[in-house]
Amino acid sequence: MKIHEYQAKAILARFHVPVPRGEVASTVEEADRAAKQIGRSVVVKAQIHAGGRGKGGGVKVAQDAAQTAELARTMLGMRLVTHQTGPAGRIVKRLLIEETLPIERELYLGIVLDRVQGKPVFMASAAGGMEIEEVAARSPEAILKEAFDPAAGLAPFQARKLAFGIGIPPASVNAAAAAMIALAQAYVSIDATLAEINPFVLTTDGKAIALDAKIVLDDNALYRHKDLIELRDLDEEDPLEVEASRFGLNYIKLDGTVGCMVNGAGLAMATMDIIQFAGGSPANFLDVGGGASADQVKNAFRILLADSNVKAVLINIFGGILRCDTLATGVVAAARDLHIAVPIVVRMEGTNVEAGRQILLDSGLNFTVGADMRDAAEKAVKLAAAQG
Repeated sequence: MKIHEYQAKAILARFHVPVPRGEVASTVEEADRAAKQIGRSVVVKAQIHAGGRGKGGGVKVAQDAAQTAELARTMLGMRLVTHQTGPAGRIVKRLLIEETLPIERELYLGIVLDRVQGKPVFMASAAGGMEIEEVAARSPEAILKEAFDPAAGLAPFQARKLAFGIGIPPASVNAAAAAMIALAQAYVSIDATLAEINPFVLTTDGKAIALDAKIVLDDNALYRHKDLIELRDLDEEDPLEVEASRFGLNYIKLDGTVGCMVNGAGLAMATMDIIQFAGGSPANFLDVGGGASADQVKNAFRILLADSNVKAVLINIFGGILRCDTLATGVVAAARDLHIAVPIVVRMEGTNVEAGRQILLDSGLNFTVGADMRDAAEKAVKLAAAQG
């Protein structure tokens, strides 16, 4: 689950990571009041779940409260387009009004899970303010890494090693190391999958401060953090993905034309790969899970077909916990109730597969059956292309 910058900074502040003074505003009046309370020049930052806001016009400096109000009037309600939002952009509904700082250097700090080592890895780089993916591609040696035990946290010697390694002056090393240790504590305590400060700045008066912050939370651990569930902003998520989550479906919208309905994340990934291999492009990732009922299959169909880009549907099921006859019953019911007009290709194997195939044949509906995954993918891609 993604959260906004102002929410991420509030969490980091709880763990004593230094952050700038700031207030969130959803109206011009609140922005004006926040600027007056700060009492100096401020940065007005659009709050959306995407990076590249500055390049898109979503980060501006205001010299006083009057200019802050003027910027807020322009930015609230604007459609902000960045390289991460896509051409549709995002509507700005909140602003972070934050004090300006006398920046001397911009650095990068971040933590992700290394699944090979089975540990979180703390990353630090002197190339702050840049996309870390660009740094990794151009100069991977510029990113220093320290794996740490989540139970013990980032050790002080590791933090100091990273601080010296990215060129932090001796006078600021202790402050920077303390911020690193606190960031690691926050990452572990809230069950984050990503915690990033970019840039992490050193100021001319010797302070080390998180100028920006990004946190992604592990959905599977939210039951342990009831307070964090409230930070979810449904307006920032794809409506179809939100709808799918209400029915326990794992759905991610993509840009292709072949809709996918699969049980199991691994099989879903393989299905998307084989669609690409057949010359097509998947319209979504949709995992109905191992124990899906006929009603869930129907809801999955409804969500999948709400995407106007879907020109054909490929159903690829291995019947284990989800029996093939249960799937077939749900598919037939959905096709009738939803008046599905796009071609449907079905490939199933496993428990009660013959019964499932018979249900499809007896339905009187025009289903295309794939002999195997490759055959099914090729048929789905061809049918999608024929739909234009």
